[in-house]
Amino acid sequence: MNHDDVEALRRDSAAWRLLRADTAPLVLSFLGRVFVEQNVRSIAEPELVSLLDDELYALAERRDPAAPPLYPRTPKAYLDSWSSPDAGWLRKYYRPGSDEAHYDATPAVEKAVGWVASLSSRAFVGTESRLATVFDLLRQLARGTESDPEARLAELEARRAEIDAEIAQVRDGRVAVLDDAAQRDRYQQLTAMAAELLSDFREVEANFRALDRDMRERITGWDGAKGDLLEQVVGSRNAITDSDQGRSFHAFYDFLLSRERQEEFTELVTKVQGLDALGGGDRRLRRIHYDWLDAGEQTQATVRVLSEQLRRFLDDQVWVENRRVMDILRSIESNALTVRTLSPARDEVPFTAEIDGLGIDVVLPMERPLFRPRTHERIDSEHVEPGAVDFDTSILFEQVHVDPERLSTGVRRRLQRDGQVSLRDVVAEHPLEQGLAELVTYLSLEAPDFEVVVDAEHHDEVTWASGDVQRVATVPRVTFARVGGRTAAPPGEPTAPDHPAAPRGTSTTGTTSTDEETV
Repeated sequence: MNHDDVEALRRDSAAWRLLRADTAPLVLSFLGRVFVEQNVRSIAEPELVSLLDDELYALAERRDPAAPPLYPRTPKAYLDSWSSPDAGWLRKYYRPGSDEAHYDATPAVEKAVGWVASLSSRAFVGTESRLATVFDLLRQLARGTESDPEARLAELEARRAEIDAEIAQVRDGRVAVLDDAAQRDRYQQLTAMAAELLSDFREVEANFRALDRDMRERITGWDGAKGDLLEQVVGSRNAITDSDQGRSFHAFYDFLLSRERQEEFTELVTKVQGLDALGGGDRRLRRIHYDWLDAGEQTQATVRVLSEQLRRFLDDQVWVENRRVMDILRSIESNALTVRTLSPARDEVPFTAEIDGLGIDVVLPMERPLFRPRTHERIDSEHVEPGAVDFDTSILFEQVHVDPERLSTGVRRRLQRDGQVSLRDVVAEHPLEQGLAELVTYLSLEAPDFEVVVDAEHHDEVTWASGDVQRVATVPRVTFARVGGRTAAPPGEPTAPDHPAAPRGTSTTGTTSTDEETV
């Protein structure tokens, strides 16, 4: 880090401004307790004003009444000052559908609180656990990047030998446990890393907001094609997700969503918190994984809200462009109506327009293709020779053809005795020989001496045998009704006496469904 980098941080960093502020003790203690220690991600303005009022009152009670007030401004004024762009320590926003302001701490507060907390002296400074962590990370890097199978097998066998030796020691009654110093050392590192994870969530959320703000600025000032804009927007939305930080965040969040991992973490924390050398430990650590889940869900919710807001923003841009197109079209129509009522001779309106010169396509006569008469191929069918390849011709005789006249004849025979008859009775008297195709043909019969009436509100079942399988079709109730005084008899049969004609109906098409049941 050079001089210019430090100067830029001193000028632009919100955390640096916080450390230099006159109200830094109040900001660090109050915001650190409310947002950092209690892991609050959103709090309403009235509640935060009340908490700050209690804090200011408690500070005033400890001072000499004759001394001037240390913090003379109102709680609301302090919150407005801390959330202003000049400070940048609080983020003031309004939730969708609510007119009440909410606050959240910025990553600058997390950094400043963490740095100030690191300045206090510690009674115990552990180094051995961090050195072991460094070695573990080095081993993971070396093992995870090794592509030689022989080297990986040798390393795994060495680890198995170490585990076997440790198992043998435990079986002999020699159990190596951590002493009190080692326990406190590792526990100190554990709590520090757990707290850092919470601050990382707030910084990831801030990165998402910064990306969304940059995209809005780009959309507002864009004057190119929409396709290029959409490509840049989608690429920017995927940039943070596909980055190292984005992939690490999603992998960590998926890791937390595992129920087995949560139960294992709870069990391990409960066991560690009960160690005598830790004296009860940090109470926040008991629920730290729930705080991680809340922070991760808050970050995911922020991404969803930003995506929805961006979609509405793009919709508004499209609406504005469509409105402009409609205004141009109305202007053209209005001018056309105005010009139509004018006379060129009287109003001296030139009904002419100038356009750019167009290129003339010159086609010379010799460039055209010459006439080519069509050739007629003579087909000689007198000397047809059979092919030499054998093929199965039985499929040509397996085509299913249903004769509608045969089915109409069966219906007429039955209508000679009755004025109307149902399809189920006809099939019972003349069983289906060609299956579903014959049943569908019954539904489409047309004849001048009878009509097909379909009742869609009632259904009948029609059965037929197909080999060893009994098939059943559920169809709307179909009735064949005689038209006029008598029905023509089939050829070669006498005509039956008259019967009352059945009521006329409307012929519709029914839907059939088949169910198979093995006999």
